[in-house]
Amino acid sequence: MSIADLVTALLVGVAIGLLGRLIVPGRREAPVWLTVSVGVVAALAGTIVAHLAGVATSTLNLMALVIQVGLASSSVVLVVATSRPDPPDSPRTDMTQRRHQ
Repeated sequence: MSIADLVTALLVGVAIGLLGRLIVPGRREAPVWLTVSVGVVAALAGTIVAHLAGVATSTLNLMALVIQVGLASSSVVLVVATSRPDPPDSPRTDMTQRRHQ
């Protein structure tokens, strides 16, 4: 894995992490740092999968990019879609309610 692979995965992960928040409709309970970090990790995993599949990752390859984007976008959508707010009886929610009273 070269520096170009890491930079490409980082850029793809950040872009997909930010765009994933815009694409999924409804409330977004997942914080920005979580979606970006999931995007970056999934894009790095995509680079590894592409390398193991025999795709040339030393140069900017379209197939490797498709694998990175596919893994990163599916991971970010999964995280954003499954994130929920705190349950009503959690201590964090109680503290927030007390502050606003």
